[in-house]
Amino acid sequence: MDQARSTISKIFNGEPHSYTRFNLTQNMEGDNSQVEMKLSSDMDEEVGGNGVGDHLNHNSNRKPYVAQKLGRTPKNLCFMAATTLLIFIIGYLIGYLVHRKKDLDSSCAGSVLPFKEPVLHETGAAPLMDWDDVKKLLAQKLSTSNFEAVLSDFSRDDHRAGSPGDESLGNKVLEKFKQYGMNTWNDEHFIKVQDPPASGSNRVVFKGKEERPTGFLSYSANGTVTGAVLYAHYGQESDFRLLRDKNINMNGRIMLVRAGKISFAEKVANAAKMSASAVLIYPDPIDYSLDETTQLFGHVHMGSGDPYTPGFPSFNHTQFPPIQSSGLPKILAQTITTRMATPILRQLGGQSAPETWEVVNKLGNENDSITVEVNNVLTEKKIHNVFGVIKGFVDADRYVVIGAQRDAWGPGFATSTVGTSVLVELARSIYEMKGDGFKPRRSIVFASWSAGEYGSVGATEWLEGYLSSLNMKAFTYINLDGVVAGRNGFKVAASPLMHSLIESSLKEVNSPNKDTTLFAQFARGSWESNVLEPMKLDDAAYPFLAFSGIPSVSFRFTPAISEYPYFGTMLDTREKLNAATASQVPQLGVIATRFAGHIALRLVHDHLLRMDLVKYDSVIRTQVALINRKVKAVQRMQLLPKALTVQWLISASGSYSRASRALAADVQNSDLDDVEMCRMINDRIMTVERNFLSPYVSPRESPFRHILLGSGPHTLKALSNHLEALRTDNPEADANLFRNQFALATWTVQGCANSLAGNIWSLNNEI
Repeated sequence: MDQARSTISKIFNGEPHSYTRFNLTQNMEGDNSQVEMKLSSDMDEEVGGNGVGDHLNHNSNRKPYVAQKLGRTPKNLCFMAATTLLIFIIGYLIGYLVHRKKDLDSSCAGSVLPFKEPVLHETGAAPLMDWDDVKKLLAQKLSTSNFEAVLSDFSRDDHRAGSPGDESLGNKVLEKFKQYGMNTWNDEHFIKVQDPPASGSNRVVFKGKEERPTGFLSYSANGTVTGAVLYAHYGQESDFRLLRDKNINMNGRIMLVRAGKISFAEKVANAAKMSASAVLIYPDPIDYSLDETTQLFGHVHMGSGDPYTPGFPSFNHTQFPPIQSSGLPKILAQTITTRMATPILRQLGGQSAPETWEVVNKLGNENDSITVEVNNVLTEKKIHNVFGVIKGFVDADRYVVIGAQRDAWGPGFATSTVGTSVLVELARSIYEMKGDGFKPRRSIVFASWSAGEYGSVGATEWLEGYLSSLNMKAFTYINLDGVVAGRNGFKVAASPLMHSLIESSLKEVNSPNKDTTLFAQFARGSWESNVLEPMKLDDAAYPFLAFSGIPSVSFRFTPAISEYPYFGTMLDTREKLNAATASQVPQLGVIATRFAGHIALRLVHDHLLRMDLVKYDSVIRTQVALINRKVKAVQRMQLLPKALTVQWLISASGSYSRASRALAADVQNSDLDDVEMCRMINDRIMTVERNFLSPYVSPRESPFRHILLGSGPHTLKALSNHLEALRTDNPEADANLFRNQFALATWTVQGCANSLAGNIWSLNNEI
């Protein structure tokens, strides 16, 4: 023991010939420690006589060093025991200090910065709620009892645009939106409209008998004209061509036409092309089951919005020079009742009417004179559009717009009350769904429009006022006007981009029969044939689609055979709609709300917009093939130069086909975890519709610039009609004008393809 104490004393006293060296190195990658120890004594440093250690002396005959020095002597055993004990003590101290440091670090961190759960952010990795759960949640929020209460709340007999009743309803909608916790605002416009004369009246005189109708057509030309009456069936272009083929002089004639098939504005515009001086429109009993004294109301502006501020918003007329829309008619237009029209039809002479026209035997001759006097009054009205928004959680600056007309000529129950009720109920339901965990990726804007009866004035003025912003941010418009007008039919008009989404929604929403879906009840094997229809000029969704390039949809329940007869009359009441729907208005309203809701919610739920990108490909190909055939036919007649080729248009069509399929492939192969990539793809999808707006025509002269679904000489349909006019030697046909329009349409299609392709280096064409 004395020897052991002596050895330890030598170690800690640091004598020069006996030392122990420790090297403690902290591993900065973790908390482990390394210990390096070297033991030495005076015997370790023995060297040979030549001054070199024995381990380097190759000629030594002695035993190895270890064998010599580590024999089992009491001295060596004590030395080894002391060394082992020392290592144990040092290791224990090091371990204690390391663990103590960890405990101190943890306690200090806890006292300085309390632990917080990580904040969860939407990354785009997956929807926050499964789509099936979204559908079930919407269905749970809707009921016929709730819908009936809303219908009663918004029913009103007098709410013509700009009236106190209209403003009162607007305020009521605004208050509902506020109750639902939505951000709300309103949009004020000063518009010019035509109303019937406040004193006096409009007149129609036939063979000495004078009639004074109370119905009227806003935006008609004013004045008095006298001319020979000529029956022109529905006033369609095909009807006037038939009359022209009979060599009937239409110059200065007063056209008598039936309501239906096309809008009042189109009837008047077609008559004006034939140099007519006035148009009288009546409801024929074959088409309308109305009382013979029922008055008709409407407008004849061949466009939408305020015709006295074409292409720009009517915030204040004093800021703009006097100007008029090119769609305002220059001839008189007036509605008359069935009772007023019947004696005129019975007394017509002249040529026999075509058998297919059914109603009359004679078309009218030069002696069947009639006088029409129109004294409408141009007035200025202040209107309000009302808005609320449910903001999205990922792309809040991208939104779907859902809108409904609020005004009406009279009670307007089917025209506006049902649609407004659907709008308010859908807003409430989606607001409550948010409280149950639904988080829309994109925003939903709810809009209540005024002055819809004058030609979607409120909606169009809003579009004109915010066009540059809406073009980039609004990706869909859903129109709720007139969604319940019957119960035995169902019709949809929409952009081809939305066809797939509409089909899936038809398959998801139950029909009035409850045991089946809308698709099963109404599609009958082909939904595109039996449900889908072209979007009409007087559809409130039309300016969104054809003027702004926003994919849009309208839908409605219809009677089995004819249209609901009370639109545009003072008889559009709850009682009339109950008769047309077997008193199922609330039930049908709930179904309409679900259908609109499925479309809207799917568009704000999915990572990528559900748009059918290749659908337009077939539309373009069909139009191009028709133009190609007609160009060859006209060239054979030597009416167009043989140098004119359709090859460039065919090439542009092919470019669009490749670009649309490439974008569809990008959608299929996209990484849904990448929020920025999803946003970029969605922005490309949103450009598809907008790029079909011709950049070569003025929105003031041709507001509906869509080359496939718009109206005007820039459309592919107009090119086809122009070729037909050349073939039939129509005096209005112009070969040079056609060639100019043909070139512009070709490059518009190519421009669509270029935009779809994305980056400039992705383009691959020779045009």
